[in-house]
Amino acid sequence: MSKELSRTLRLGVLSFAAVGLLVGCSSDDETTSDPEMDTGTEDMMEDPASTEMDVVGIAQDNSDFSTLVAALQEADLVETLQGDGPFTVFAPTNEAFEALLTELDITQEELLSQPDLESVLTYHVIPQEVMSGDLEDGMSAETVNGEEVTFDLSGDDPMINESTITSTDMEASNGVVHVIDAVMVPSDFELQ
Repeated sequence: MSKELSRTLRLGVLSFAAVGLLVGCSSDDETTSDPEMDTGTEDMMEDPASTEMDVVGIAQDNSDFSTLVAALQEADLVETLQGDGPFTVFAPTNEAFEALLTELDITQEELLSQPDLESVLTYHVIPQEVMSGDLEDGMSAETVNGEEVTFDLSGDDPMINESTITSTDMEASNGVVHVIDAVMVPSDFELQ
């Protein structure tokens, strides 16, 4: 992947996360969901029929993604994630961000001012469309930040790394959003 494309994707991913990219995506197709992967968070989207929104619009439209949206804006990724895509976004909720803040013992403002914020956000984005039905146990995929994530479908709930996927297949005009319950942190992240 070229540096320019990688930078563009990273910018888009962060922007998308800031605007609630992780809430869901829409498209001209009906939203589909794998019943085995859907864990009962259908109410995460305030308007499930919003199939004309891009991934960022879906995040912005859901109050449970306000921290993600703020992070995307701070990392200057909104415009990128509003691009053509396709993007697959694993969107952490506000509750997931709160848990990370507690774990790191920092404030939201301190998190948003981290020099590696873009890297953290782009770790939640795969530069292609990956629906829940495409996932296989043990499968890995490269994220926009260059690191890989791994899927574990062996338990009761589907996992991406150490995060549980709580809602799947929110289709958008430029990709798909899956909701996760924890913020994923890349291995090279250093708190500053």
